Amino acid sequence: MDRNDRIVSALLDRHGRTFTEELGIEIRDNTPAPLFQTFCLSLLFSARIRASIAINAMRGLLDAGWTTAGHMARASWEARVRVLGEAGYARFDEKTSTMLAEGSQLLIDDYGGDLRRLRNKAQENTLEERRLLQEIKGLGDTGVDIFFREVQAAWPELRPFADRKSLEGAARLGLPTQAEALSNLVTERDFPRLVTALVRMELDGDADKLLASA
Repeated sequence: MDRNDRIVSALLDRHGRTFTEELGIEIRDNTPAPLFQTFCLSLLFSARIRASIAINAMRGLLDAGWTTAGHMARASWEARVRVLGEAGYARFDEKTSTMLAEGSQLLIDDYGGDLRRLRNKAQENTLEERRLLQEIKGLGDTGVDIFFREVQAAWPELRPFADRKSLEGAARLGLPTQAEALSNLVTERDFPRLVTALVRMELDGDADKLLASA
């Protein structure tokens, strides 16, 4: 096992779980509910807030039963604010509640609540997918990057996708800093876990410990 293999193995052992996996969102199914839930997660992560709070907020939305665009749009603004506030979104709860409602309604109006229809409209062109996603208020480049990082497990045209933060983590570990080269270190199925592991490492700031363990 060479140095890169040892580092990747240590990285996956420590952080090798995507955020959708952590939340039990079955993104590989490529069905409307998991895709919508991943959209919501990406929107939550777009705020300047700790990842753990975004995860708790998403778990709260799921526990409330708002698992589809229809469910989210029908929920009251006050109920969404309460769930977000209880998760620690105190500074962003009202704005985020509004964005979740507006985004859900746009998905219903334009795509019947099914992000696969957005993908079809884009003809599986990644640049067009990005453009259409960014028509949704609150979902900028960072949010789309997060969505792509997770959804590449279901949308092959995105693979291999690595966002800026994951590539910064790769550079810190001395791993390849281009998505294609980085993807050669793992199986296709493990690549979303690898890029998320790099992000988690960056968030935790434990690169030195990880290198020492490898």
